Amino acid sequence: MKISEISVSYSNNRSDRLKISNSKQSYDIIRACWSDSTIELQEEFKILMLNRSNQILGVYPLSKGGVSATVVDAKLVFSVALKCNASNIIIAHNHPSGNLTPSEADKNLTQKLKQAGQYLDIVLLDHLIVTKDDFYSFSDNGLIK
Repeated sequence: MKISEISVSYSNNRSDRLKISNSKQSYDIIRACWSDSTIELQEEFKILMLNRSNQILGVYPLSKGGVSATVVDAKLVFSVALKCNASNIIIAHNHPSGNLTPSEADKNLTQKLKQAGQYLDIVLLDHLIVTKDDFYSFSDNGLIK
């Protein structure tokens, strides 16, 4: 019987990394990664990976769904964060309807990922709900403590 070998690697040669210090900067970075042709069409979920100094390591497009939902697998969120050696993450998804009000499912997911991150020493700094022209920050509104 042959056993598969697992290999993990990550490389980033950028020395001029952008640093995130507020939710507006997070929105601007994340929004630039969204297609104008789909932001009002289907829900998507993205992860902004940060190092301990909140410098951007990268943005990972985790999932695309339908008009009103997308699947977010916590194992995938943190497997990508671990592979990038991220210390902090900011998660984001869009609401194609343009409504910035977080749903109960949004709030529950945020708490689930916050708690899971605590076990791995990966801090969930914020959860953004993104529309074409605006955003809602869970952190700014006291929903992440």
